[in-house]
Amino acid sequence: MKKLLIAILFPILLSAQGDLKEKKTNWLTDYKTAVKKAEKEDKNILVFFTGSDWCPPCIALKKDFFETPSFDEYSKEYVLLYVDIPRNRDLLSANQLAQNKELASKYNKRGSVPMLKVINEKGKELGALSGYSMNGETQYHAKFLDRYQN
Repeated sequence: MKKLLIAILFPILLSAQGDLKEKKTNWLTDYKTAVKKAEKEDKNILVFFTGSDWCPPCIALKKDFFETPSFDEYSKEYVLLYVDIPRNRDLLSANQLAQNKELASKYNKRGSVPMLKVINEKGKELGALSGYSMNGETQYHAKFLDRYQN
C-alpha cells in the first residue's frame, strides 16, 4: 500500500516542484517589434548587447541579474530587446545576425559587451552602461534601470 501511495504521490510532488521554478523573462529579438510594443505600451526599450557563446561577463550578467526575481520587476517597466552577436553563426539565422549587426553598428559602435542601452520608442538613445565585473554585484545595473523607467 505504501508503494502504491508513493507511486501516486511522486509525480504530483515533481509537478509541484516545477511550479517553484522562476519564469523566464521574454526578450524580443526583432527591433521593429520592440519599437511597436514600446509605442503601444509607452515604455522605453532596454537593449542587451551580448556575445552569448563567448563572452564570460555576458553569461554571468545574464545569470546574476537578468534571471533573478528582482529583474522580473524591471522587465515590467521596459520592452526588452536581446541583441546577440555569437561566434557560432549556427545559433542565429542569417537575417537575425544581419539585423543584430546593424543594430550594433548604430547603437554599439565600439562593440562592447555586455552593453545595456536604453532607447525610446523613436530610437533615441537615453543611456548606456557597459561591462560587468562578474562579482555578483549588480547594483549598478539596477540603478541604471531605475534611472530610465517611465
